[in-house]
Amino acid sequence: MRRVVILGSTGSIGTQALDVIRANPRRFEVVGLAAGTNRDAVAAQAAQFGVEHTALGAAEAEQLVRDVDADVVLNGITGSVGLGPTLAALEAGRTLALANKESLIVGGRLVTDLAEPGQIVPVDSEHSAIAQALRAGTHAEVRRLVLTASGGPFRGRTPDQLAAVTPAQALAHPTWNMGRVVTTNSATLVNKGLEVIEAHLLFDVPYERIDVVVHPQSVVHSMVEFVDGSTIAQASPPDMRLPISLGLDWPHRVGGVGRPLDWTAASTWSFEPLDAEAFPAVALAGRVGRAGGTYPAVFNAANEQAVNAFHEGRLPFLGIVDTIERVVDAHEAPNVVDRDSLAEAERWARDAADRAIAAIGR
Repeated sequence: MRRVVILGSTGSIGTQALDVIRANPRRFEVVGLAAGTNRDAVAAQAAQFGVEHTALGAAEAEQLVRDVDADVVLNGITGSVGLGPTLAALEAGRTLALANKESLIVGGRLVTDLAEPGQIVPVDSEHSAIAQALRAGTHAEVRRLVLTASGGPFRGRTPDQLAAVTPAQALAHPTWNMGRVVTTNSATLVNKGLEVIEAHLLFDVPYERIDVVVHPQSVVHSMVEFVDGSTIAQASPPDMRLPISLGLDWPHRVGGVGRPLDWTAASTWSFEPLDAEAFPAVALAGRVGRAGGTYPAVFNAANEQAVNAFHEGRLPFLGIVDTIERVVDAHEAPNVVDRDSLAEAERWARDAADRAIAAIGR
């Protein structure tokens, strides 16, 4: 029986995790739940699953992780506010099922240096796929990692065609049902850029050996190419309950969490190169990742401000990545990277992003 704490329990990842646990009551026990602000929803979840320990907000979630006896902490919080709970889970010796990619990207080596081997289990579908494929060989046998991207709702469009994109169009993702920030990040491909940084930090593979390929069907979730020319791919219908279940009980598989592919039906899977001109966020993220230090925190914070401005009608779609680039270019990294300097870098980045947004405007 695995004792589980779920952070972000009322969001997409959290509710799907509870679906997995509900279907496997002899395998998992929920011992803690944390949400952002929805007190009534988390109370209802606690009542349904018999959970005594709940929290609201990132600070309470961090304390919950330290206080509650658990085997695994699923961090499904959205945004860099998840850094504190991520560090707390690692410090407490819990297995960290990580869906909150921002905490790893912002924290960088603060997070990876704290983690024991195997302590962080990725929940993003792409990184879960890579973790599964990596079991086919040793680290020294890996030639490159290949992250797949659906291409989002604007695959194939030119920069000119992207200029008039609306928030409603940006939220119409063809494959995944996600929250506002993550769905918008998928439309700009900022999300894929963040995932490149995440892959580097999780698997210790240099950036020059991490590629992105567009795969509109979202069936192959990512691939690992080995030195002998073999490529191992993980394929399944798009359903986050599969990587969530692996995060909860890695390396064991939970039966029945997802439906398999129908190999008796005709289907076509396509792969195409990323259009770096229309979607420059991936290359920008690679530059930020190589710079390291506080640059990824600045990238992420500027993006969060720009996404909010876009949905509030204060910034055009192409202005999102434009804002990020302006802020990154203006950043001067401190000599020491710790929680205080990261927090200060984020505050600076949000202020700088607001100034850039005002300058770009509508």
